[in-house]
Amino acid sequence: MKHKKLYRTIEAVASGEFSSGEEMLVSILNLIVHKQEAGITGGRIWKLDIENNSYHLIYQTGSLDKIEPDFQIFIRDYPIFDLIASERSILADETNVSLRKKGIFTYSASGVGSKKKINGKYYYEYLLALNSENIDEELRYTLTIVATVLTSQLKQRKLSASEQHLKADLDKAKQLQKSILPEHEYKFHNFEMFGLTIPAEIIGGDFFDYLKIGDEERIGIVVGDAASKGISAAAEAMYISGAVRMASTFEIKISPFMKRMNELVHKIFSEEKFATMFYGEVSTDKNGLFLYANAGHNPPIFVRAKTGEISHLLPTGPLLGPSPHAKYETENINFQVNDVLVIYTDGIVESFNAYGELYEEFRLEKIIKNTRNLTPKEIAYKILDDVIHFSKDGKYSDDKTLVVIKRNK
Repeated sequence: MKHKKLYRTIEAVASGEFSSGEEMLVSILNLIVHKQEAGITGGRIWKLDIENNSYHLIYQTGSLDKIEPDFQIFIRDYPIFDLIASERSILADETNVSLRKKGIFTYSASGVGSKKKINGKYYYEYLLALNSENIDEELRYTLTIVATVLTSQLKQRKLSASEQHLKADLDKAKQLQKSILPEHEYKFHNFEMFGLTIPAEIIGGDFFDYLKIGDEERIGIVVGDAASKGISAAAEAMYISGAVRMASTFEIKISPFMKRMNELVHKIFSEEKFATMFYGEVSTDKNGLFLYANAGHNPPIFVRAKTGEISHLLPTGPLLGPSPHAKYETENINFQVNDVLVIYTDGIVESFNAYGELYEEFRLEKIIKNTRNLTPKEIAYKILDDVIHFSKDGKYSDDKTLVVIKRNK
């Protein structure tokens, strides 16, 4: 066969649908052996057996006498295997007595697939061996082309399988993360809340939650941001949010609760991992009391309905993780009717536009102030629309999370 035609033929056939890589190899070997103009009289596929330090026969075809199924050739008895590992394709005289009895006296063999390590040396995953009327350099070159195409196709199959497994795992992680997040809207006593989170990737490191505390006369609101990306951040976020949920079943005061969360993050995650977290509680208190602690999180923005006055709920302690003995103070504000609090993560204020400019807090403050008469849901979507419009041509993107709290009466 002409080399270019051979290459294209092998590539076309090998790229078809096969249930396994070995099925593909069998199909290609049959194509080569039964192609009359190739002059090939027989062929075999051998598979590396790492446990037994050998190659065993997995398929054979052609006019030669058949070898016993699963026939093994031990690496120690075949120095030629080392030559194949270095040169890929070889021409050789058969030395195995059993194989010579089957009419195999000379052959060409080539390594296919990835290399595996045995006793400090590397050997191909498969060997493709051919018998021909003409055992010459032309055959060796032909076999090299075949082996190159097959190796490429085997690697592509493995990559495709890995991608499918990864996609399936990511889909499961996405569904798991989605199941942990609460419903967007939540109403409690005189308060209405609306939260949402949009991961920059399939899954993200932001989280928020609404938590029923003790006798249900209080509701906890938590917003967190794990300071890493992708799966690592999502795993950290899911752990922290789960720990927060568990802790909320106990009537524990905010400061010791935050201290305990910090100790857990420090203990469970590696030293370079940390998270920011804001935790607050609304209650049935007639004065609209809101207690909170801020572990290094972006200061939530509080807007007075009547005056438009803005204040920030500054950190009351450090990030979760790096300092295991840190303490967290509890602070408070009082909601009056129609006052609004917006809790957010970095992805909101650190969104970039096409010119490399940050969205920043002043834009966020402006839109909150201008929309404070709307519902929490409307405010949240107005903010999100503004951020997305601002950063539509920007290159950098981070997880975006918002929780808007408003007192109705």
